[in-house]
Amino acid sequence: MAADYLLRPMVESDVPAVERLTAEGFYELDVRTHQPDLPEPRMRSAAKAELWRRRMAHVLRNDAGGCWVAEDDTGLIGVAASLRRDLTWILATFVVRPGLQGRGVGKTLLDAALGYGSGCLRGMLAASADPRAARRYRHAGFTLHPWMFLTGPVRRDRLPVVERVRDGSPGDIDLMNSVDRQVRDAAHGVDHEILTASYPLLVVDRSTGSGYAYVEPGGGPYLLAATNRRTAADLLWATLAACPDGPAAGEGSDRRCTVSHVSAANEWAVDVGMSAGMSLYTSGYLALRSMKPPMPYLPSGHFL
Repeated sequence: MAADYLLRPMVESDVPAVERLTAEGFYELDVRTHQPDLPEPRMRSAAKAELWRRRMAHVLRNDAGGCWVAEDDTGLIGVAASLRRDLTWILATFVVRPGLQGRGVGKTLLDAALGYGSGCLRGMLAASADPRAARRYRHAGFTLHPWMFLTGPVRRDRLPVVERVRDGSPGDIDLMNSVDRQVRDAAHGVDHEILTASYPLLVVDRSTGSGYAYVEPGGGPYLLAATNRRTAADLLWATLAACPDGPAAGEGSDRRCTVSHVSAANEWAVDVGMSAGMSLYTSGYLALRSMKPPMPYLPSGHFL
């Protein structure tokens, strides 16, 4: 039976609609998989939506062949955007409009995005806790590594003094690409250009180890990579130092910071987060093909 939707390459004018589609789709997923002791899910703020559009436009400019949308007479109903860095294929975003699963849209989009990775030796993606998504990625040949995350107020009285962590700049991109290749076998390359323009950057360049971390607005890591655990832990502590003051023991607060995308290979991050007074949870998977979980490494959701 013929499909009742059209698959086509994404174009620049799609980016605002793609942002709204992903915001609605991920919000519905967050509501459906919400853990009761965590804050209620929220839609993206206007500031986060603008940053998301900038990131998506960047991916489209550099990897147009990996960006696909599905549409029917109601408008966009699905999107998959992927990129290639060195010999690694990465899925940047993938969503089907809530309520429209089961029409083959997701499989068609994912197959198109995977086609962009032809010739790549490795693959990476961030999988949600949705069982349907996990099944789709497993059938596509990915190994699913459960993810943890830490969240909660940061106890500033527990923050250590971290030395020789400096502010970074675009001049550090060569250093960061070198760290990337040591840790995950692929540089972020052009992605560092938009990341350095969008997030505060911290860098360590010591004789004993190198690394970097992009810092989320309000503190915590957006992306962190280092050549050893000690350097990674110093960088993580430095990102947590940008979080709001947490409560003293026995006091309540809704001032939370989050450390996302922690694989079991990165237990050093669990130790740092717990030492800072944060609580540990599980959610989703790091899906990998023909590679081991990168470490010491905390990937972003978008560029991994």
